[in-house]
Amino acid sequence: MDLPGTWVNESGTLVYRVIPKCACSTIGQAIYFGDHGEFFDGDIHDAKDGILKWNQSHNQDRIREVVRQGEAYTFTCVRNPYTRILSAFFDKICGIQRNGNRYRGDMVPMISKEYGVEVEGDFDQIASFRRFLLFVRDTIKFRKPMHPDIHWAPMAGHASTLVKNGGKYDFVFAVEDFNPGLEHALKQRELAHPVDVGAMPRFNESEGHGPKRAHPVEDYFSDLEIFTMNEIYRRDFSVFKYPKSPGKGGPRKPLDAAEINEKLGRR
Repeated sequence: MDLPGTWVNESGTLVYRVIPKCACSTIGQAIYFGDHGEFFDGDIHDAKDGILKWNQSHNQDRIREVVRQGEAYTFTCVRNPYTRILSAFFDKICGIQRNGNRYRGDMVPMISKEYGVEVEGDFDQIASFRRFLLFVRDTIKFRKPMHPDIHWAPMAGHASTLVKNGGKYDFVFAVEDFNPGLEHALKQRELAHPVDVGAMPRFNESEGHGPKRAHPVEDYFSDLEIFTMNEIYRRDFSVFKYPKSPGKGGPRKPLDAAEINEKLGRR
């Protein structure tokens, strides 16, 4: 029973399946605050204690136990695929990371050489993004020249690991309706320290890594890019009910956790 990307609060009452580029830093900090009455000092992804994470092997048995018992409130958060992939581009491809280096070392130079993606100076954001999207398509469809990175791997793939390994979601909400969604999730179990979602900071750990987006979302996607997006993120659009055209915001219909569990659990 492997549960990658799963975080559990120390009190064992909340289970959160992390989906990268979907407000995971703010959600993780809210979970941490609920136990400790303060936010983690730094990037919550770097926390070594105070919150249970699957990638810390000494916490895996406890996480398995909490998920297997089914008494904790289990949730995740999703995002419009168009804004998510743009966020990944500006943060992970165009940006300099906290360590002062490009993301994943030689990946950006490789895609600059092989796909013509420019990231230096006053580059053409739209042209470079469209070339990056070809690279994303190749990683997702063909696993070449590398496997898809977690920041642009489909959300349904991330979310399905919990369901296929014995868990189920009680609630799934959208970044586009963030405050009510997170408030609902946190109120389903009594916390030692209630979280005021409206007043808490937004922990956008990628803020400032890369250049600001210079154009509306829809300007980055011609008919070809829209076709490509619907090809590689077909399940995300279907399972999480996002419109298939860019610039349309949140899900078309309310998200139903039982329906999502059923769809994600299909082999």
